[in-house]
Amino acid sequence: MRNTILQLMLLAITSISVNAQIKSNESKPLIIGNIDQINSIILGETRTLNIYLPQGYNKNDSKKYPVIYVLDGSIDEDFFHVAGIVQYYNFSWINRVPQSIVVGIANVDRKRDFTSPTNFEIDKKHAPTGGGSAKFISFIENELQPYINKTYKTNQSKTLIGQSLAGLLATEILFTKPKLFNKYIIVSPSLWWNDGSLLKQNPEILKENFNEQTDIYVGVGKEGLTPGLDSHVMEVDANLLADKIAQTKSKKVKVYFDYLPNENHATVTHPAVFNAFKLLYPQKDN
Repeated sequence: MRNTILQLMLLAITSISVNAQIKSNESKPLIIGNIDQINSIILGETRTLNIYLPQGYNKNDSKKYPVIYVLDGSIDEDFFHVAGIVQYYNFSWINRVPQSIVVGIANVDRKRDFTSPTNFEIDKKHAPTGGGSAKFISFIENELQPYINKTYKTNQSKTLIGQSLAGLLATEILFTKPKLFNKYIIVSPSLWWNDGSLLKQNPEILKENFNEQTDIYVGVGKEGLTPGLDSHVMEVDANLLADKIAQTKSKKVKVYFDYLPNENHATVTHPAVFNAFKLLYPQKDN
């Protein structure tokens, strides 16, 4: 009888211990920020924003943060790995990039939003819905940035990251609305679009009287011929872009060109963004 009672007591204690352990090991959500939705009148649709908030972000204190905008910012695209690079550079023992808010702009139709109208059938075949970049740039300027500035604690520092067609759009913004961002990270831009029409422009950033501090990174892998006209090679067009910007007469514009020969169009984004932050934020002297 005593043995039976003792066994029952041990079983009860074990059960309590196991239940306590289960409770103490319950899963909790891993929260790194917010998922917001913005109703765009300009685009006529609702857009999803993935927001990474830096460690220690507190809506009630006075600290304000730079904002890094990521084109191709869906959960299954570039948002997470770019936010990870930013968080890495925020570590106190690295302290290379200031703590920043990362805004991933989730895609609906990237070929529509990231391309301007084209005169070439080969482009229209590649992107049948293309030609909507002017509307998307207006959305960024007149709806997205005001929303982020109103909702989150931002300062005046704004970075734009885009690769491939998103790099094409980032270049178009740099050439047509350069003051929307202070820093541009342009990776493998699809400058073949409309037979390289952007490379033929004479943008404001090349003029002596352009007085906004603007830092530009242009990176490209070993990527070869483009989907457009056969006269375009990704590495060559990216190099031409960097060379064009380098001819600026403005003392406020600085460009960095980065060739990554061990990367291709599919793998270049992560190492390029990693390198870009190193170049745009030089090592601080201790």
